[in-house]
Amino acid sequence: MILLTGATGTTGRDIVNELKNAGAGRVRVMVRDAARAGLVREAGFETVEGDFERPETLDAALAGVERALLLTPPSPRTFELQRGFIEAAKRAGVRHVVKLSAIGADASGPEGFGRWHGQAEETLKASGLDWTMLQPNFFMQNLLGQAQQMTASGAIYQATGDGRASMIDTRDIAAVAARALTEEGHAGKSYLLTGPEALSYRDAAERLSAVLGRGIKYVPLTPEQFREGARAQGLPDWLLDALERLNELFASGRAAAVSEDVPRVTGRPARTFDEFARDHVAAFEA
Repeated sequence: MILLTGATGTTGRDIVNELKNAGAGRVRVMVRDAARAGLVREAGFETVEGDFERPETLDAALAGVERALLLTPPSPRTFELQRGFIEAAKRAGVRHVVKLSAIGADASGPEGFGRWHGQAEETLKASGLDWTMLQPNFFMQNLLGQAQQMTASGAIYQATGDGRASMIDTRDIAAVAARALTEEGHAGKSYLLTGPEALSYRDAAERLSAVLGRGIKYVPLTPEQFREGARAQGLPDWLLDALERLNELFASGRAAAVSEDVPRVTGRPARTFDEFARDHVAAFEA
């Protein structure tokens, strides 16, 4: 049996679809709120109540599971929550954990997502369980969260300068995750998951303009402007700090490397930004 966590998020929903289309067999999905699990039920998968914040619920969720996907929501307690899941997986006799990590994961890095995921990676590697690490770059789908703003202002606002990153479509992350959960040969592997080219947000604005047939410009923000705007939206300080670390990674060009892991695992090229834009025209025009 496969256990999925984080299945109601952006990448998680894509993983549900991949496993459904692959005829993955028996899949259980851990959910906090059954009312949000409509996609899971449509896929024919079973659900079980479980919550990373309530570690006493994990043992039942993991009972009888052979392989598990470890995907937690953004939190300053990422390492603590994932460590608790890894310990519960070991108690339950899980054989293989596939962890959705992040590009730049480094246990000794500055405070933020990279450090928290790096700490969790080290814990999983030391657990004695089989493991696979998925380290995706920035999601193309993150731009969907700015679609309404783009429609209103005709602009993308980001604090990444002219830095480039090999952004990835979350559907490609899901395709790799599904294979790691259903095939042999992925244990002990760390996959850097990227798109086929490195783009700046200026490049992304030009590509979107061409696909949508209307002008989208890129407006670079200073870190101070980014923080002021994000705080005005009610984001907590821990998340502001973590997002600033991500912006620095993007701006520095350290996220520009292009990996062949997506085509190597899936047998097909990673989706281009133009493909992503064409597939989501309705969202950008809404």
